[in-house]
Amino acid sequence: MKKGFTLIELLIVMAVIAILIGIAIPSFRGMQQEANKTKAEGDLRVLKIAVESYYKNTGTYPAVANYQTTLLGAMPKILEANLYDPFGATSTTTYGYSLGTGSTGPSDAKYYLVYSVGINGAGTAQVNNSTGVVTLGTAEAVGAIWASNGHL
Repeated sequence: MKKGFTLIELLIVMAVIAILIGIAIPSFRGMQQEANKTKAEGDLRVLKIAVESYYKNTGTYPAVANYQTTLLGAMPKILEANLYDPFGATSTTTYGYSLGTGSTGPSDAKYYLVYSVGINGAGTAQVNNSTGVVTLGTAEAVGAIWASNGHL
């Protein structure tokens, strides 16, 4: 008599493996999103500190356009490399930055905001310069993760 597995035994083992994979994949995706959210929150804290350092050195906040490039080129060096939003449309999507407009323009702005588009990829945010109130986008976009010297 030959020793080995029957076709039924092999099918049962494959079914059990498929069930385990079916249970594990959704859990893994949830952990990935949680890890990306934690990364975004950490990056935003770094950017907030970098923007505050730039302000202490220059007396103004960096302009909205290419703000990370400004922080990279600042003297003394404030930021080592660009930080990218893990929820962005591409792997090179930087975090959003909003600057309140002061009475004479961005040069005398009092409030700023750095933000991630969030898990749904559509979050937006802005800050009001006179009150420092952070305004999140539409109901679908409220998934934004943000850091600011203002308040919600």
